[in-house]
Amino acid sequence: MQVSYRDKRWEFDRRMPVYRLLEKLSLLPENVLVLRNGQLVTEDQPLQPGDEVKIVAVVSGG
Repeated sequence: MQVSYRDKRWEFDRRMPVYRLLEKLSLLPENVLVLRNGQLVTEDQPLQPGDEVKIVAVVSGG
């Protein structure tokens, strides 16, 4: 799978759930949204080799 976050890119060749990917990248689930092939996914959903994964930082303001 191709993973992008901000200006960084990674490639993983094995299946893993979203939460495992976030652990590998040292990202907290409450700070990001994960899109798989353009669709929002939850932490427990599996990611497959061949998926395009985009991680987007959650921004809040007041």
